[in-house]
Amino acid sequence: MSGRLEGKSAIVVGAGQTPGNTIGNGRATAVLFAREGAKVLAVDRDIESAQETVSLIEAEGGQAWAYEADATDEEACEAVVSHAVERFGVLDILHNNVGIGMGDPTPEHLDEDAWDRILAVNLKSVIFPCKHAVPVMRRQHFGSIVNISSAAALASMPTVAYKVSKAGINAYSQSLAIACAADGVRVNVIMPGLMNTPMAIEGISSMLGVDKNDLITLRDSLVPLRHKMGTAWDVAHAAVFLASDEASFITGVALPVDGGQTARVG
Repeated sequence: MSGRLEGKSAIVVGAGQTPGNTIGNGRATAVLFAREGAKVLAVDRDIESAQETVSLIEAEGGQAWAYEADATDEEACEAVVSHAVERFGVLDILHNNVGIGMGDPTPEHLDEDAWDRILAVNLKSVIFPCKHAVPVMRRQHFGSIVNISSAAALASMPTVAYKVSKAGINAYSQSLAIACAADGVRVNVIMPGLMNTPMAIEGISSMLGVDKNDLITLRDSLVPLRHKMGTAWDVAHAAVFLASDEASFITGVALPVDGGQTARVG
């Protein structure tokens, strides 16, 4: 631990994960935040999964607490922020990592229910936590918000709702960054590319009925850098940087963590 977040408090929304052989983005970020000295409120609608994240942190000597909340419920998000402020006194970091994409059709087969569900989850889970964290950070005159989007916001995708929702996160975060800049509150986005995480590998292989190893091989082949997917730790390291004082002059940025995938655009 180098202490890059020493003394800071952080909310990680989506700090649990689906079961799998690897670690997910939210859990990896919560763990790395704690390793760097932050006190972490690990938020997830699955309290047992959030508690697993907390247990990992505590086993390494870090400080974390699990909190159950549905990030698409505004009242629940307000309660999360209130709980964090009551526990920590200040709120230095908000990290939003909730997202879904399963069941998303191609544009010509767009299903209204899937469209509504994916946009509601992916946008509300960013907008509602931000809505209630921003007033706290404005009063403090400091704070860092990091929202997880996707390289899908820029790269070609066969599915439509997921792409539109992630582009929406980018646009919302840019607007919020400018709105909060005068008060010293920074807002940035990470756009992960093809990652080897449980949601991507176990989730997609199960949905498509394909062999997990074949899926990994295919996804690896699509990544320009070393023909190898990234891991949740790649996202987590980017999140630590953007949340830390090292990025104190960075706001309104959408940072690809994608092995060069978005560099192919255009």
